[in-house]
Amino acid sequence: MKPSRPRRWIAAVATAAACACVAAMAMAQGVPATAAQAQAEPAAAPVAVRYLDLRRPEPIHGDAAAGKAKSEVCAACHGVTGTATTAIFPNLAGQRAEYLYWELVEYKRGAQPESPMTPLAAGLSEQDMRDLAAYYASQQRQPAAQDPQATVDPTLAEAGRRLFLNGDPDKGIPPCQGCHGPEALGYPLAAQADGAHLSPYALYPALRGQQSTYLQSRLNAFQQGTLLDSTNDMIMHGVAQRLDAQTIESLAAWLSSLPP
Repeated sequence: MKPSRPRRWIAAVATAAACACVAAMAMAQGVPATAAQAQAEPAAAPVAVRYLDLRRPEPIHGDAAAGKAKSEVCAACHGVTGTATTAIFPNLAGQRAEYLYWELVEYKRGAQPESPMTPLAAGLSEQDMRDLAAYYASQQRQPAAQDPQATVDPTLAEAGRRLFLNGDPDKGIPPCQGCHGPEALGYPLAAQADGAHLSPYALYPALRGQQSTYLQSRLNAFQQGTLLDSTNDMIMHGVAQRLDAQTIESLAAWLSSLPP
């Protein structure tokens, strides 16, 4: 008896993720960095042989009130409550603290592409990153301000919806929902810790309601290998290499059309 379509896709997601991860690890010729090691490395050190092993991260806790007090400079790009002020920046409100914290760690390590975040993250302490992550995770998602001249091509968005939910087996593209959930709100079990009290699914971000410009920029960075500092980055690099400009645009069109 042939396996059902959902089982085939589960296997496809697992296989694609594992292959991408193993290939990238071999290319990096590195060893995993623990959270303590990541913080011990100087911010200005070049990204070389170490990568962040985020397959089973610890839950992240911080002081949301302290994070709010520390977020004043962040508001210029990400808004007071985590809704981006322009289309190139991500919405942070409602993302899981674990995801937000490790993104800040990557910026502090100098592993993210050069941006206004680079000098800002360099000066953050461990507690600063935890507090900021806790603050933005506690905020409610809100619709981003849209360009009144911007329109969504319904045909393009529908292609993005199908790709997100079903993937494209002919191109070896797994369904995005395998990690980001059927509603694009992150993995459904993200809040569930395993027997060791770790959070293996907490680092897959919510994508719905992010703006198209940001989503396309992020997917292009994964495709080009400019984001390649963690096991999650390696998985996305493998997947993004199977995308072309049209599929990236279609995914961004559909996700950006969704309410947060």
